[in-house]
Amino acid sequence: MIYINNRDILDQTLNFALEEYALKQLPSDETYLMFYRMAPTVIVGRNQNTVEELNMDFINKHDVTVTRRLSGGGAVYNDPGNLSFSFIAKDDGDSFNNYKKFTEPVIRALAHMGVDAQLEGRNDLTVAGKKISGNAQFVTQGRIFSHGTLLFDVDLDMVSKALHPDKAKFESKGIKSVRSRVTNIREHLAKDRTIHQFKEELLHYIFEGQDHVPEYRLTDQDWTKIIALANRRYRNWDWVYGKSPEFNLQKARRFPGGRVDFRMNVKKGMIEKLSIFGDFFGVGDVHAFEQQLIGLKYDPNILDQKLKSIDCHYYFGKIGAEELLAVLF
Repeated sequence: MIYINNRDILDQTLNFALEEYALKQLPSDETYLMFYRMAPTVIVGRNQNTVEELNMDFINKHDVTVTRRLSGGGAVYNDPGNLSFSFIAKDDGDSFNNYKKFTEPVIRALAHMGVDAQLEGRNDLTVAGKKISGNAQFVTQGRIFSHGTLLFDVDLDMVSKALHPDKAKFESKGIKSVRSRVTNIREHLAKDRTIHQFKEELLHYIFEGQDHVPEYRLTDQDWTKIIALANRRYRNWDWVYGKSPEFNLQKARRFPGGRVDFRMNVKKGMIEKLSIFGDFFGVGDVHAFEQQLIGLKYDPNILDQKLKSIDCHYYFGKIGAEELLAVLF
């Protein structure tokens, strides 16, 4: 494994561009590890409707950066008190949705520091039932990254103020608020550390105490390409916000595998336009799935047959054809 040192850059658009660059451009026979912190930033999942997830008045007033990641899942607020990690590796066919594989080294390192963390639910690390980390993954061209947050000393009040949480998600878990569901790692350490000390200890524990952690040295040429990617994607309005779709029919539902939200234009019984949002985890690009339903009659029998002919789990993770049909009708 090789460490990619981002020099503690707090611009998350650059960090995401570096992560994608490493995934697609660095030698594919290696596994990489990177950490990143960020200025106050809200990150939405790949398939979410940005404006509906965020408290835009609050975000604009407090100069919070907004960007979108390649991976699925829900919206998160982070600031310099959060330390995110990312493992970039070959996709062995048994890695997507296998969060245990990538979080286990982090859990062991936290235990070494006196923090009893556990992997719970779809993709969370918790301490005493409260969330300290959310994780997500992205797969492409035989490669995968699995990244996660580590709430070390985050302003937790900002978490609840910056986001518009899905009420159904919290009602299903009996949770009253975002703030009551999360906690900072620093509160649980056996010995206090700064976030920089925490990062160094985590790094060396994951590399099993090696005196010299192997490091990929980013060149000026690398950075030129990374900056161009940040401008093209992570700072691009169309990628971050997109155009709000016009629709005359909305169907949404939450499952254990995530929320699915269908927005459709149905005219004369036919699906003319379709946009799908949600915090589900799937490998495939959901836009390719949308195209397979456009032009079909909005009829339960026809759509049932069509959904059964598609590998829905490829696009929606643990959500299958039966669940999707239940959303539509």
